[in-house]
Amino acid sequence: MNKIFALTIFAVVFSSSVMAAGDPAAGKAKAAICAACHGADGVAMIPGYPNLKGQNEQYLANALKAYKNKERTGGMAMVMQPQASMLNDTDIANVAAYFAQLK
Repeated sequence: MNKIFALTIFAVVFSSSVMAAGDPAAGKAKAAICAACHGADGVAMIPGYPNLKGQNEQYLANALKAYKNKERTGGMAMVMQPQASMLNDTDIANVAAYFAQLK
């Protein structure tokens, strides 16, 4: 019984993470504006700006959501909050997937 329960939980968790994954192709179009600060290939040309290329997808999505919700207020929040506010949840997932898949 415990094995069945554990397998069911695993299946639910695994399937929800797959469903939550963004579309890198759609994210590429939305990420065009990011190039001004983070570089066309996700490698920032400006010292102090973070590289997004190959970054963890969930981290990127969480960071964008935090900027959008004004929960991230340090550093470049004054620049990032307006940018993130223009993205819906699908856009955020797609942009995160785009930068994460760059190698």
